[in-house]
Amino acid sequence: MGVISGLVLFAVIWFMVLFVVLPLRLTTQEETGDVVPGTPSSAPVDPGLRGKVRIVTAVSVVLWAICAAVILTGAITVADLDFFGRLEPVLN
Repeated sequence: MGVISGLVLFAVIWFMVLFVVLPLRLTTQEETGDVVPGTPSSAPVDPGLRGKVRIVTAVSVVLWAICAAVILTGAITVADLDFFGRLEPVLN
């Protein structure tokens, strides 16, 4: 795995974790009873993005390290995931 592919893998993991963490512990304007005119009642009161970004980054680093270790060591290969035997090695 090269540097660019490592960065792309980290970015993909980071955004996936971000979309999982964003709705956690969210308080909407409807729940507080203070809906600002012109906004939907489902809009967050205080999204707490700074703390969520820190959590997302920490979790992403751990997940990326696990994925990078598996890829670099070859612990799991494509042949291991070939459940139907369709990826036979080609002999020249």
